[in-house]
Amino acid sequence: QVQLVESGGGVVQAGGSLRLSCTAAGRSFSSNYMGWYRQAPGKQRELVADISSGGSTNYADDVKGRFSISRDNAKNTLYLQMNSLRPEDTAVYYCRMGRFVLNWGQGTQVTVSS
Repeated sequence: QVQLVESGGGVVQAGGSLRLSCTAAGRSFSSNYMGWYRQAPGKQRELVADISSGGSTNYADDVKGRFSISRDNAKNTLYLQMNSLRPEDTAVYYCRMGRFVLNWGQGTQVTVSS
């Protein structure tokens, strides 16, 4: 059974930082695409950033230069460093494994106050 467990969410003031983590079990971490997605109330889930098994990264335009995705294959863990947070970054953040066979975490809430 695949398990993805996110952590690191919370409440932060605008301009602050948070680091999200996603620990995976039950499926090969190092050989899989990983991504961070978010869903704000009333909106569709959207890509924030992703990273291939080879380490290539991709970011949504509105987080470029502020967020950084990374992975530690030895720890089966995905990270998202979020700096210069804005109120519009408020959402539930989800970790995803796989491009075609998908597994999702339960999500972690990020709230940015103005």
